[in-house]
Amino acid sequence: MGLFDWLVVGVLPVVPKPVVGFFSRRYIAGESTKAAIGASRDLNSAGCMVTLDVLGEAVRGREEALEARDAYLELLPAIAEGGVDGNVSLKPTQLGLTLDPELAYENIAAIVARAKELGNFVRIDMEDSPTTDATLEIYRRLRGEYDNVGVVLQSCLRRTLADARALGELKANVRLCKGIYIEPYRISWRDKEIISRNFVHVLEVLLRAGCYVGIATHDEVLVFESMNLVYGLGLGPEDYEFQMLLGVTERLREVVIAGGHRMRVYVPFGRQWYAYSTRRLKENPSMASAIAKDILGLSSDRKRR
Repeated sequence: MGLFDWLVVGVLPVVPKPVVGFFSRRYIAGESTKAAIGASRDLNSAGCMVTLDVLGEAVRGREEALEARDAYLELLPAIAEGGVDGNVSLKPTQLGLTLDPELAYENIAAIVARAKELGNFVRIDMEDSPTTDATLEIYRRLRGEYDNVGVVLQSCLRRTLADARALGELKANVRLCKGIYIEPYRISWRDKEIISRNFVHVLEVLLRAGCYVGIATHDEVLVFESMNLVYGLGLGPEDYEFQMLLGVTERLREVVIAGGHRMRVYVPFGRQWYAYSTRRLKENPSMASAIAKDILGLSSDRKRR
């Protein structure tokens, strides 16, 4: 991370909330379900599937967890009624995982059951390492009853290859990403090249096991390596998909779609946009600095215009 990146991250706490909101609009679909459905329809028209995420995590009480559950129970019919080609993603800590794992399981199970009734799918996001075992346990319990649920693995963790082999036995539906959390060295790879190589290795393990994989990356090299792998394994577009965040690497997204691959865009929305925005920018300093350079008229794209 360069000096400019560090400086941008350092001043984020004093940036006025309206300013953060203005420059986060590209990455967040808005505060309401209506706004999210509208953004999803636009993405569908552009050839993308979507996964909708009601922003929030690490709730402080049972009532907050139940409110999050109800938000998803209301979102799922809205997706169906809106004719949106999309599913939902949720964070276990938003549904109560750090309060009571059983509460989280019950809340997530209610969402998965409702999605099943509507012919939809639920992705259980992976958060930081203290929640990994509990998240995988919730997923395994749900898979005993439902087939419309998936989970996430992060290639930055040293344990992920073993987790991939175990999930391969279930032919799990897995989103594979690099991971954004800063974890202790003893449990996580730090070298970017190693994380990327592990990403490709884990992807191959999952695909060879017959798992459906959401290949979640904005890294052009990993997109190339992933395409090379699916071609080599003789897989069709129905066997995997690529996934990207709303507003990020849109030109690469278009290239993937033009190549005949399925693309799903992660569409976050909700009242907790500010916490999400600042966390994302802190965790991805290069994104923060790119936005700052655009504000200052220093971006390479602006210079070319």
